[in-house]
Amino acid sequence: MNQQAPLPKNRTLGFILVILGASFWGIGGTVAQKLFQQENIEVGWLVSSRLLLAGILLISIYKITHRKESIFVIWGTKYNTFRQILFSLLGMLAVQYTYMMSIALGNSAVATLLQYLAPLFIMAYYFITKHSQLTKQDGIAVSLTLIGTFLLLTNGSLSTLSVPITAVFWGVLSGLSAAFYTLYAVPLLQQFHSLLVVGWSMLIGGVVMSVFYQPWHINIANWALSTTLYFFFIVIFGTMLAFWFYIESLQYLSPNETSLLGSLEPLTAVVTSVLWLQIPFGGGQTIGTLLILSMILYLTVFQKKRMKS
Repeated sequence: MNQQAPLPKNRTLGFILVILGASFWGIGGTVAQKLFQQENIEVGWLVSSRLLLAGILLISIYKITHRKESIFVIWGTKYNTFRQILFSLLGMLAVQYTYMMSIALGNSAVATLLQYLAPLFIMAYYFITKHSQLTKQDGIAVSLTLIGTFLLLTNGSLSTLSVPITAVFWGVLSGLSAAFYTLYAVPLLQQFHSLLVVGWSMLIGGVVMSVFYQPWHINIANWALSTTLYFFFIVIFGTMLAFWFYIESLQYLSPNETSLLGSLEPLTAVVTSVLWLQIPFGGGQTIGTLLILSMILYLTVFQKKRMKS
């Protein structure tokens, strides 16, 4: 009788990395909400500062780990340059700004869950462009999402919204931006290292945002220690390490496994929002959250089958 081989140490490291990465993403959104609503930090300023610093750090990490390779290789042709700039503005910058606006106007739990509507938008894109046909699994996922989103936003009552309609608007835009980010990045990631693609996209997005929201037009010296710690947590843990750990986990785990464990992001956002910021969550919203999480897990389980179809 064959015995199952023990879990290799490198796979254990992969699990640790993806769990930490997803958790940092979710917690980072909650910390951003703290800065917006209790420290009066402006959304545009945080986005520009966050993208600039995280982009510089990611590109630096790439250069340290790939000393013989140029960080400018991605700008070798006009076609790649165009794609990288478009990805930076309509992908990275758009998803960061819309997500943060949804948090500022609502809360991180709802914003993160609305961003996770992206798989449905990707599904709709493939269906409209006739790259795939709707399956039974797709129908189940759509049903879970529609019911879950209704309960999340209304707590089961048609007369009230749990967050302002503007927060819902920016949250849905965040999901659309995340879908574009995911689809449009594929050709670039097939040619260049992910640290370069994302690092440059963050840096470009940060430079563009700096035209409107200058990072240097704020006196950090007047911040309380807690505010400073929150800010650097968002930059280092909620942005740079979250992405780096998630990408690095692909060295040890399959994409299917990392996607499955990546669903911890909305879960950590909900838990930290409720426990730390004491965001009220009704019974209907709890059920809605569980339905949306079930959609994420369900689509992940059937990912390979859907890709083949």
